[in-house]
Amino acid sequence: MGEGPYSDLERPPLREAALRRALLVPDGLWTDVRVVAETGSTNSDVAVLARSGTPEGLVLVAERQASGRGRLGRVWSSPPRAGLTLSVLLRPSDVDPTRFGWLPLLTGAALVEAVRRIAEVDAVLKWPNDLMIDERKCAGILAEVIPPPPGATTGSAVVIGVGLNTTLREHELPRPDATSLALAGAACTDRAPILNAFLRSLADWYGRWRAAGGDPDTSGLRESYAFHCATLGRDVRVQLPDGSELRGRADGVDADGRIVVDGRVLAAADVTHLRSDRSG
Repeated sequence: MGEGPYSDLERPPLREAALRRALLVPDGLWTDVRVVAETGSTNSDVAVLARSGTPEGLVLVAERQASGRGRLGRVWSSPPRAGLTLSVLLRPSDVDPTRFGWLPLLTGAALVEAVRRIAEVDAVLKWPNDLMIDERKCAGILAEVIPPPPGATTGSAVVIGVGLNTTLREHELPRPDATSLALAGAACTDRAPILNAFLRSLADWYGRWRAAGGDPDTSGLRESYAFHCATLGRDVRVQLPDGSELRGRADGVDADGRIVVDGRVLAAADVTHLRSDRSG
């Protein structure tokens, strides 16, 4: 007999109707919430919809993602209902595209707030797009800009994908340095309240960021991100896109969300935390 949605009682299915009632509120950001049993990549699916003109506010959640994509071409997948796998469609038409680099960091700020509040674990962020618990990766974020088609009157869209491990067991982890909320001893691993809290926090931060014209300081985003980011103030090893390596102290993030390591501004890099005291 094949596996049904209630075959694992620790991993109940999400209820689309309940999510829609909770999230589709008047004057809110979210305009459509869809839950599918399986897909290859929620980011790819939402990107197709973005190119077809789908309005801002779509949320697509997959109970299982077969070939999800992370940064640097990495694959992100998990067993059915063992995590939250979703993508959202944003159209920040009133924000200069040079500010779009803040969107994955904004998403991280919203996610860590929700996880800390609902799951009650000491989650932190690693620049630019990982949520960590005890130095192990529990979630990843991938943002992709979708340019408008030729002749279109609308601006670029941004698709943001999130993958959060909720109930993965040790033998199911995709890599040895990963973890899940369950393995971290979370007070709650129920995906529905975590998803609701995350999307509400994301809508709140996105509204503040847009109202400030994408300014990370006026909106309070840079301060909040720095508070939650464990990368800042510690020694790191940075793998650069050209294959070279840099070691140094992560001093902060600049006005465009780029990390600053020993005074060098980096827009794209793979960061590893080195063991050190952040107080120095």
